[in-house]
Parts: sequence; C-alpha cells; structure tokens
Amino acid sequence: MKSCDIFCNVIDNYGDIGVCWRLAKKLANERNLNVRLWIDDLFSFAKLCSEVDITLDKQSCSGVEVCLWCKDFPEVQPAIIVIEAFACQLPSNYIEAMLHAELQPVWINLEYLSAEDWIQGCHALPSPHPSLPLTKYYFFPGFTDKTGGLLIESNLLARRDAFQSDVEQQRVFWKSLGVEMSSNDTLKVSLFAYENAALNGLFDVWADSPQPLLCLVPEGRVLPQIGAYFGDVAPSVGSEYVRGNLSVHVLPFVSQENYDLLLWACDVNFVRGEDSFVRAQWAGRPFIWQIYPQHDEVHHAKLDAFLSLYSTQLSESAQLAVSDLCAAWNKEADAGQLWSAFINAQVELNLHAKIWADALSKNNLALNLLDFCQNIGRIRAFENER
Repeated sequence: MKSCDIFCNVIDNYGDIGVCWRLAKKLANERNLNVRLWIDDLFSFAKLCSEVDITLDKQSCSGVEVCLWCKDFPEVQPAIIVIEAFACQLPSNYIEAMLHAELQPVWINLEYLSAEDWIQGCHALPSPHPSLPLTKYYFFPGFTDKTGGLLIESNLLARRDAFQSDVEQQRVFWKSLGVEMSSNDTLKVSLFAYENAALNGLFDVWADSPQPLLCLVPEGRVLPQIGAYFGDVAPSVGSEYVRGNLSVHVLPFVSQENYDLLLWACDVNFVRGEDSFVRAQWAGRPFIWQIYPQHDEVHHAKLDAFLSLYSTQLSESAQLAVSDLCAAWNKEADAGQLWSAFINAQVELNLHAKIWADALSKNNLALNLLDFCQNIGRIRAFENER
C-alpha cells in the first residue's frame, strides 16, 4: 500500500491543520493510503477532531496515524509521498532519511491557496535542494485547471443538496446545537471571523433590519468583541443576545463535519482564512471572506484576485455588492452600510454560488496530487532504466 507523510506547523490555530486534516482523511479513507499526519500542536487539533488524545505522541484517528511533531524528531522510514504543508521545514534527520531511502520519496511543498495569476506558472515546478540530490515540487491549490484545484470529498455536493432540501435533517442539526429552527423569513448568518472593527456597524444594521436575522457565532477570536457589543464581559459558549431584530447565538467550536452543516444551513456565511473559505464555496451560499491579514498588506491583492475571478459571471450590480462588502469587511471599514445591496442581490448570488461550486468540484486537489506523484514516479523509473 502507498504511504504518505504530511507535516503541519499550526500557525493560524485552525486553518493550516484544517486543510491538512481534510487532506489526510481524504487520502486515507478514499484513496486507501497509509497516512501519517505530523503536527506540532495537538491542542488546536483537538478542536477539530474530538477523538484525539493530546497526551499521546502517536495515535490513530479516523483512519489516519496522528503523530506529535516534537523538537527531537524520531528516526522513521519516510513515506513514498512526503507533503510539506505551507512551507514548513522538514526535520533534518527526516530529510537525511529521504536521501538514503531505497525508493526516493516524491517531495511536495503544498502551498497556500491563491487566485493570483502567477501561481498558474509556478504550479508543479521543481525546486532542487541547494546541497543534496533531492527535489521537491511546488503544488498550488487554485481555482483554474492550471492549478492543483481544491480539496473536496466524494459526493460532498450531493450530500449538501440532500441536506438543504430536507427540513427534518436541518431541524435535527439545529437541535444538536441547542438552537431552535427559525422560521423561513429569518435570515440565518454564520460568523466565523478574526477581530474586526467593522463588526459593531454591521450589528447595528442587522439590529435595525426589517427582517429578523439569526447570527450563529462559533467559539473563536471574535467572541470578546461580540460580548463587548452587548455589554457582556464574559461571553461564552451558549450565550444568547438580542438587540432589535438581531439574535446572536454563540456556538461551541464544532467538528469539521458539523461546520459544513452549519454553512449549508445558513443563508449567508462569513468565513476567514483558507479552510472555512473553501468550505463556504462548497456550501453553495453567498459568503463574505475575511482573508488572513499580512503585515505588508499583500492580502488585499489576493482578495481582489479572487473576487475578480469569482464575480466574472455576475451582473454589474451583484459584482459591486460582493466586492464592496468584502473590501469593507477586510479593511475594517463601514461594512454595515453595504449590507442592503448585498442582500438585495441574494437571489442572483445564490444561483451563482451553486454554479461556481459545481464548476470547481471538477478540479480535485487530492486526485491531482496523486496523479502528479505517480507521474513523477514514472519519470524516475524511466530515467533509472536509461
């Protein structure tokens, strides 16, 4: 059986490990690989995977061998496929072991997701090691067929459609969260966000909205700010707030599977980082993306690149509604004043979101990755025969 080692440094609490965990499960459970996930922060990982025991250095979770990536890295046999996620640096003794392996692994640097044009030219390029006879390859997720595509599980969109058309499934889901299923005229919004100065203005507009609005907030970094808005110095899971037509429920940090259900069950989703950003697109609902902020502010160019690609088939008014609200949310400007235009475009945005997800689903990152590694293996075998 083929084997794969995935190395992940947890930087943004859940984004990096979220992607790696989805990839690990996909390769193990759908492609029948022996997968080891090396991770340096089991505490953050436990938020995504309730079965993990943070006291164990090695354990099996959902068909994946989960290993603590500690400073004193053990001597292990490298896998056939080695994935260095998001430019984390492999342990020196592991690289040495790759050098002396009987079958040299295919070494992949899985990069961050971007819609910028330049990644299409860099995708799958080799990068020879500066001093060793080893080569790693850059693998870029993306939104076009000139990139590695996006992570998606088998039958995900079919399961999404079945859930969204089944009132009873939705009722059971809301009940599992301790939330009563709202009426059809209530707008349901999920809010997974970094701290944001634009939040108060948005809440003000929601509170004054003629339409009832239910805001579901998974436990996270924005929670203290929400508590401050409602005058609560100790907001926590289970807290509920009401102001005008706005109701806010603070949810526990849910598993990846339940987070998908939350996105599917809501009418609009505010997401952050990379993993929840991709899952919002599979949800087939309008969404607002808060991109991970960078000190040199290059994240604004990355946001613009995505919005340009995403909104190509939208009407001019819908394009502006999406781009203006996204820009304001990311610049922490007055997002509330742009909310009505976004909601007025909801019918068009709903239709577009489904079409967009269907198109993206045909470019599967995990399958592309395995095909690429297999082709590299064939090339090496041919070169060895010469």
